[in-house]
Amino acid sequence: MKRKIITGLILGASLFGGSVLLNSCNDALDIVQPGQIVDDEVFVSVANMKTYLNGSVYANLEPSYGNYLTAVLTDEVRPGSGSGGQEFGLHRYFLDNSDTQTGKIWAFNYLVIGRIGRLIELSKNVKPATQAEQNEYNKVIAEARAIRAYCYLEIEKYFSTDIKDDNALGGMIVSGLISDPLNVNIPRATNKAVFDVINADLDYARSILSYGGDSFYVNKTFVAAVSARANLYRGNYALAKQYAQEAINNGGVTLTKANPIQSPNATFAIGTPAWNVYFYNTTAVRTTVVSGDGLIPAGTDIPVSYNPYRQMWQDTNKGESLFTIQRLVPGSGLAIGTFWNTNQSTINGNPMWSWGYNLRQLFITSGDIRRYAYIDPTSAGGEYVIDKFPGKTGSATRNDVKVIRLSEMYFILAECEVEANNFPAAANAVQEVRNARFYANVPATPTYTSTQQAYVDILKERRIELALEGHRYIDLKRLAKKAGVTMDRDLNNDDNVPTSNLPNNSYKYTLPIPLAEISANQGMKGQQNPGYN
Repeated sequence: MKRKIITGLILGASLFGGSVLLNSCNDALDIVQPGQIVDDEVFVSVANMKTYLNGSVYANLEPSYGNYLTAVLTDEVRPGSGSGGQEFGLHRYFLDNSDTQTGKIWAFNYLVIGRIGRLIELSKNVKPATQAEQNEYNKVIAEARAIRAYCYLEIEKYFSTDIKDDNALGGMIVSGLISDPLNVNIPRATNKAVFDVINADLDYARSILSYGGDSFYVNKTFVAAVSARANLYRGNYALAKQYAQEAINNGGVTLTKANPIQSPNATFAIGTPAWNVYFYNTTAVRTTVVSGDGLIPAGTDIPVSYNPYRQMWQDTNKGESLFTIQRLVPGSGLAIGTFWNTNQSTINGNPMWSWGYNLRQLFITSGDIRRYAYIDPTSAGGEYVIDKFPGKTGSATRNDVKVIRLSEMYFILAECEVEANNFPAAANAVQEVRNARFYANVPATPTYTSTQQAYVDILKERRIELALEGHRYIDLKRLAKKAGVTMDRDLNNDDNVPTSNLPNNSYKYTLPIPLAEISANQGMKGQQNPGYN
């Protein structure tokens, strides 16, 4: 039987115990290793291709490491009362090429890229028997290539010094299969070369896929949204606007509303114990105790939360998510809530990280639904418990990962309008999100009179709405200078010792190429990012 080892596993080998793999080459070539598939048993039909796509590509998408690094390294979180010191070094900007989270971002994206290359290459042996099979074959390849474009964009986002510079170094370009996995020689490519691959993959997927369908799978809306994000990062604002508008028009969802805010069964005051029971509930239950204010008697039937925005975060309603990574209970993949809270998102759930004070101040505005959807009501003593990922039925920490949401597309439109000096249109795009998030006292539409003023507001709105979703790190790198602002930790309250904010010109706004890659890949010698040599 013909056997090959997947590229992505070798390139990130030492991050997954690869020193054993690389030092035991005979065993590695003779037995089935993790990620290794016997070609003539798997790639024999379109059905097999689809199974491989679901089990080896979709199942290994893991943006949560990037989301976590972004939160800890920027101004989104502070150490919680249950912290054991994890990532304190990263939180205090001790960042080098041995950083664990950085290595995981690199390795998991290349793991998926490698598996897609394998799928594309070995599927050439599959011969569809009917037109229906041919259509399904094309769809599998299109979904895979769209995901590969997304993964390459993630690599560029974290590891390119200047994503707008065609000649600056980006990630590696990996395609097909590696003939000698123990002698890898793949250098970094220029941004232009990487984005040529990204655009080719997106163009192919765009020509095959259609709109609609389950948000757990790639469709044409996903392609448009990734295209919008990629062109925004590159400074191609006309294309970014075109694709963001396409995603808005064809995504099949609208911005998730803050209302209704009152319980459907009784008019309890917002924020009281009785109201909390109805708002935060994730599983339909019959109460066994009286509510804290005595307004709900034991034996009352309580449905899941009635609030659409809260439902989106507890996975009882798709909401405005355009692409979501499903996390079944039980199932594979990370429980994203465990990054923030050990057991559950309450004060007794051993919070490892809590909301940074300055960020928390931005979303406790009267009338803003995020005041309640983001902070657990048990928060006390200055501990603002992160409740944006409350878990779902069967698991208090396990939520589907919202990779792309409609609100991001509106923010992309706003940036594009600013670059076109159309300040009223930029303000209107931002206001669309605000209108959806406020259940009362909706702020007036802002009036922008300069590019800097507009970017201050857009950066603030992105900071609130997209918190803990992996945007803040790249947003500060892209927009902080334009807005005339910096990272914004509360210097007295966001750490156990006095801290500082990373300056805008810091080389640490680009991550180091992991030592594991430099050690295993001859082509990476001398290609470390500045500041990490």
